[in-house]
Amino acid sequence: MACGSRQWPGAWFPPIRLYDVSKFSVSQLTTVLLIAALVSVSVTGQELLFKSGVDRVTVAVVARDRHGRPMTGLSAGDFEILADGESRQILDFRNSEAAVSVALLIDASGSMRIAPKMQLSTDVARLLLASLSEGMDEAGLFVFDTAVRNTQPFTSEFESVRSALDTIQFYGSTSLYDAIAKTSSELSLRPGRRALIVLTDGVDTSSLLTAAQVSAVASGIDMPVYIVSVGGPTGDVAGNLSDLARLSGGAFLPVKNASDGSVVTRQIVTDLRHQYVLAFEPYPAPGWHQLEVRAARRVTLQARSGYWIDR
Repeated sequence: MACGSRQWPGAWFPPIRLYDVSKFSVSQLTTVLLIAALVSVSVTGQELLFKSGVDRVTVAVVARDRHGRPMTGLSAGDFEILADGESRQILDFRNSEAAVSVALLIDASGSMRIAPKMQLSTDVARLLLASLSEGMDEAGLFVFDTAVRNTQPFTSEFESVRSALDTIQFYGSTSLYDAIAKTSSELSLRPGRRALIVLTDGVDTSSLLTAAQVSAVASGIDMPVYIVSVGGPTGDVAGNLSDLARLSGGAFLPVKNASDGSVVTRQIVTDLRHQYVLAFEPYPAPGWHQLEVRAARRVTLQARSGYWIDR
């Protein structure tokens, strides 16, 4: 089965088609270009990132069987990578467990002030911290309303993150999409495997960027975005958030109670612990390139849908 392609209304992916720069405001264009530039930064770590001139792009893949369980024991021969529709040779393949950098991004806007939402979001955050390996993995806490604040910088000692959760004040309007874009740029500079975990009710009232524009940026980073929905958006809102998460190689995960939170936490951590990392030689042409990963076996794959080559 394949993953990585997407049919948008009226246009075929790649998502570069989604943001015609002539329609952007100066603030929108600046934000998108800044994040795209950050994606091209090379950092040290187990996963290689790409920039103009490097010879490899990596893609993290989660494989599941028909019951939704992680498929272990696969080899490079079980996968095929297509860049812009053409098969590319897999130059490197890894499936060993590695340290994880997690950014917790919590919606602290006024709509989250309702007790069940507020409690669920912090409870899920605590469950995630408890599921990580303290001393090996690292986590940072970001909160947002109209702006993003790094409440606790990345650390492998999680008690400080837990303490910071108790200080969150819920008020103000919501710039959800802008917050995801900005935190993604911060997390893209961390080494090793990374994931952005967003805890929100899905309401956005003041972002400069749209869900489609952030999807285009997020899908170009080898870093899954997991959107944990507390309070349950529906319709187009849920669809936009689901697309954004899926295109990045993450998932949209509704949570209605503590039991759901426990299930969601296990899924996210299991995904991060059972990633296959594939590397291939990119096309030298600058810009956006569509990415698709296929499997020889009957499995469901989860991976990002594209990559950037810097000009």
